[in-house]
Amino acid sequence: MAGQRGDSVLNKRLRRADLAAVAEVRESLRELLRQQSWGKEEQADVAELLISELVTNALVHTGRGAQVTATLVAGHAPDGPTAVDRDEDRLRVEVRDFADRRPVVRRPDGEGTGGRGMMLVQALADTWGVRPVGAGKIVWFELAGEPV
Repeated sequence: MAGQRGDSVLNKRLRRADLAAVAEVRESLRELLRQQSWGKEEQADVAELLISELVTNALVHTGRGAQVTATLVAGHAPDGPTAVDRDEDRLRVEVRDFADRRPVVRRPDGEGTGGRGMMLVQALADTWGVRPVGAGKIVWFELAGEPV
């Protein structure tokens, strides 16, 4: 059975419209991954990109705050039909916001500067999803960590 690695959790509450928090969350995630020797540098880069996209979406598109949780889990016990089915350590990131609207995966047209976040999550995460919770939802992704 899979279990959490000791102290392998990042948990942050973000205030409404606090876009400076996006960089802080990225740095905190990078530090957690470094301390736990999770994955290769390229995987940490992908994890940072994806957490940035989810946090930015939550803060910009909901007009409210968010709760970010990142957990490193040793091995894997599948917890859903789309869960990563591997024995490798994995990173699971969850961003809870307080709006019911589900994120939309769009194909941006032309040279627009927005609309790529969920497309990147869909393309780069091993698996991802949306789960309704009380007032709001959790948007999550998982990445399997390759040995360093």
